[in-house]
Amino acid sequence: MAQKAIREYDAKSILAKHWDKYFPDFTYSYETVLVTSGAELLEAAKEKPWLKEKPLVAKPDMLFGKRGKNGLVLFKDQKPGDVSLEKAAAWIDEKSKEDVEVYFSFDGDTPTGEPKVDRLTHFIVEPFTPHDQSEEYYISATCVGDEDVLYMSAEGGMEVEEGWDEKVTEVAFPITATEEEIAEKIKANIPADVKEEDKENFAKFAIGFFKAYRELNFAYLEINPFVMQGTKIELLDMVAKLDDTAGFMMVEEWGDVEYPTAFGMEAKSPEVEAIEEADAKTGASLKLTLLKPEARIWTMVAGGGASVVYADTIADFAGIEDLANYGEYSGGPTTGETKFYAETILDLMTREKDPKGRDKILIIGGAIANFTDVAKTFTGIIQAFEEYADKMKDVGIKIYVRRGGPNYEKGLKDIKEAADRLGLEIHVYGPETHVTDIVRMALEEK
Repeated sequence: MAQKAIREYDAKSILAKHWDKYFPDFTYSYETVLVTSGAELLEAAKEKPWLKEKPLVAKPDMLFGKRGKNGLVLFKDQKPGDVSLEKAAAWIDEKSKEDVEVYFSFDGDTPTGEPKVDRLTHFIVEPFTPHDQSEEYYISATCVGDEDVLYMSAEGGMEVEEGWDEKVTEVAFPITATEEEIAEKIKANIPADVKEEDKENFAKFAIGFFKAYRELNFAYLEINPFVMQGTKIELLDMVAKLDDTAGFMMVEEWGDVEYPTAFGMEAKSPEVEAIEEADAKTGASLKLTLLKPEARIWTMVAGGGASVVYADTIADFAGIEDLANYGEYSGGPTTGETKFYAETILDLMTREKDPKGRDKILIIGGAIANFTDVAKTFTGIIQAFEEYADKMKDVGIKIYVRRGGPNYEKGLKDIKEAADRLGLEIHVYGPETHVTDIVRMALEEK
């Protein structure tokens, strides 16, 4: 399962979109906006009257927790008076004007460890929900080994983690568990300290929550806390990760979801984001990580396991500093998808010559495919070669190929003939050659 973290705003939007299916006995107002500046918030208020009419809560939405302990939540009880639209807009502009330090661990209220430093760029703004602390609850679900596990607590908020073993009830379900079995087990394990008048509704909500977690392909889903006032629910804080291997099936269910770079991490390049977008639309797997784009060794590897083997072998022979990228194309991608992936690699590879004047190396490797048509994917690579041949020759690129699997003889023959026709230096091997021998050949050649 490939997990990708999403913003709190997107998590709430996905759940709200399917609310009636999973929570038919409950209401949720879903009043929330995501903005990048105070001006954007003021503009949003023209279409969302509640921003002007209700006291507000504002906080960063950038994939980090403990926002309250870091002093990064603006809400009613911090200062006398409600948080108005204007106050929220001014606070967002103040917090986003320069880098801030964020601590990820605390001992009580005292930060521990080194903070991460970055600029706050996205904020979620919602109405303030008046409630008693006894109305706050905790719930989450994730995959642990071969089971899905539901976590429930009668106590929500920042302190639940500190008393986890005493406060949280864990209920595990095998993947094969039926809806009826899940419902019965949840009802039988509602935390004892849930208020008596809330127990029936808590069970109903937990059953719907777990069903949504599974059917909407969340890899992790947490609400901490949610407020339960009879059948009225408010989601005060959410953390979520999606199983991106299901992305091609969930386009309609998830909507236009964003996978942002975590706070304090280097932003993704446009090329990596483009591959991620293509990966989300296909049942195949397209992955790309840029390690050192100025390095001379690039890989276009078929298969996740093979990509690890090739990266390790290159690191052993040349050192990791000479490896430009890491990734894979696998799972039977179409000719067009493979062409796009190859073009992305070649575009990055041909932007600059090697600073030491050496030829660059492109390794097109893989083990023996089970069902991927090698000739079909190699057709996509050949089409990319045709687009980039002149740039490849100008930069100086040597190509090493090792592949096996369905239709591999035709694929190897086609790619060799195409490279010769285009004037590209290529060395082609089939499954008779050890899977990583082309790395040794490429790096030993003078």
